[in-house]
Amino acid sequence: MKVFLFTKKRAAFAALAAAAVLVLCILLSSTGAYAVFYGGTLRKLPIYSVETAEKKVAITFDCAWGTEYTDSLLQTLGREGVHATFFMVQFWAEKYPEYVRKIDEAGCEIGTHSATHSYMSRQSEAEIREELRSSCAAIEAVTGKKVELFRAPYGDYDDLLIETAQSMGLYTIQWDVDSLDWKNLSAQEIALRIVNRVREGSIILCHNNGLHTAEALPVVLDTLKNKGYTFVTVGELIVRENYTIDANGRQHAAA
Repeated sequence: MKVFLFTKKRAAFAALAAAAVLVLCILLSSTGAYAVFYGGTLRKLPIYSVETAEKKVAITFDCAWGTEYTDSLLQTLGREGVHATFFMVQFWAEKYPEYVRKIDEAGCEIGTHSATHSYMSRQSEAEIREELRSSCAAIEAVTGKKVELFRAPYGDYDDLLIETAQSMGLYTIQWDVDSLDWKNLSAQEIALRIVNRVREGSIILCHNNGLHTAEALPVVLDTLKNKGYTFVTVGELIVRENYTIDANGRQHAAA
């Protein structure tokens, strides 16, 4: 009798567990491509990298302070035939419209990096919408092109930020290779950090005004090209529809 009761309890527990898994699967599928199961909760993630069998990567530059090295970056990119993605803060774009124009005319892609470079996870939905609306408008006023990409300042985000950006037609982009060029590493250190961490579908984070970024860029491009990699913009790298994002922020095309 005791054995029977024990078996019955185990069967009931198994049934409950199966039901819980089923409910979780339904929730995961119904909350959109950005939803992942994380620490017992559903958490939304930006795109850190993209699953691909092709050896293609995207190099990106955040623009918030200064322009001293931007011409050198553009010259190297042009010489190497590489189109990068630049994420611009509104106050930078408004202060340096000639550089917004230069970057666009060089065939590079431009996304927003917010209006004020604030910690946006601390903002209300209305504040987020205004940051994204005004920053996109400032860029579009110069280029005449719709902004489709967003990178959160400091890499700081929460569900509300990602959901709001998505509702405004923006893909939230993170990175999986950090150059740490903002720490004023040497050109060699920057280059080694990047080339040793890149894989297929990587998104590389740099800054337009890093002290040694422009010096490191030719080494990065030449080394990765010699390894068989090609460079594309973030907009060319990501999947636009029917995708999922795993717990590491890697985007996968839906099967």
